[in-house]
Amino acid sequence: MSSSSSRNAFEDGKYKSNLLTLDSSSRCCKITPSSRASPSPPKQLLVATPVEEGDYPVVMLLHGYLLYNSFYSQLMLHVSSHGFILIAPQLYSIAGPDTMDEIKSTAEIMDWLSVGLNHFLPAQVTPNLSKFALSGHSRGGKTAFAVALKKFGYSSNLKISTLIGIDPVDGTGKGKQTPPPVLAYHPNSFDLDKTPILVIGSGLGETTRNPLFPPCAPPGVNHREFFRECQGPAWHFVAKDYGHLDMLDDDTKGIRGKSSYCLCKNGEERRPMRRFVGGLVVSFLKAYLEGDDRELVKIKDGCHEDVPVEIQEFEVIM
Repeated sequence: MSSSSSRNAFEDGKYKSNLLTLDSSSRCCKITPSSRASPSPPKQLLVATPVEEGDYPVVMLLHGYLLYNSFYSQLMLHVSSHGFILIAPQLYSIAGPDTMDEIKSTAEIMDWLSVGLNHFLPAQVTPNLSKFALSGHSRGGKTAFAVALKKFGYSSNLKISTLIGIDPVDGTGKGKQTPPPVLAYHPNSFDLDKTPILVIGSGLGETTRNPLFPPCAPPGVNHREFFRECQGPAWHFVAKDYGHLDMLDDDTKGIRGKSSYCLCKNGEERRPMRRFVGGLVVSFLKAYLEGDDRELVKIKDGCHEDVPVEIQEFEVIM
């Protein structure tokens, strides 16, 4: 992979980024003949975009179960500051165990990106959809894999360049997967045509906080099994002493925001895990979308001085 300008991925990058909210009432920023007929997004979207003129890869981030996309604002701004446009749809407000509607909505939003996104971004910003990453956290990670696998009747014409699972979860335990099940329990069974994959796990995700509830990332349906079913190239990192929701914003408002501190076993604070997740995502995207693997190689070799957490486990399939 080639060398290009680099910056510490675990800290903010060089690009100033802003947050935008797009919904059915949003107006196009770019007034052109085609923009007047541009459709509104199928779901409300939170967008983190650099404000400087440029052409930027696009990353979609799917939220976890019963969480709001706004809970990921700090993570999104971190990644965006390194030269990426982040798109986080609000897939639902209330949902049962079945994820088919989320799979369908994700595919619809991906198709909308090609015809609509450019018209709603600042005039000087251009999305480069030939470099598109699909990512998701928790149940959103499962949804991202489901869309990429194209097994469930809904897919998009937009090519997925890289796939990222942030502590992905497929149910409450082995044999208790949420429909439709994504994990097949066969090693290397995910046939994704050599799409590069990053899987990030939390060391405390398998630990129960309350004996009345299962752990937030139960054994048998969490990051380990997702990685075990990947084909290469695939990377797997696990952060020691941090929990399933520790990459969310420090201040998550409302009842759901408050409960995010109570439902899962957590680390002492969120910032280190959020920086770890953001830095890994940036390093992975730089390597596989932009040909600059210096940060990722330093992390792999254990010689990156700025990793904000202790890496409990690391595996790679090439």
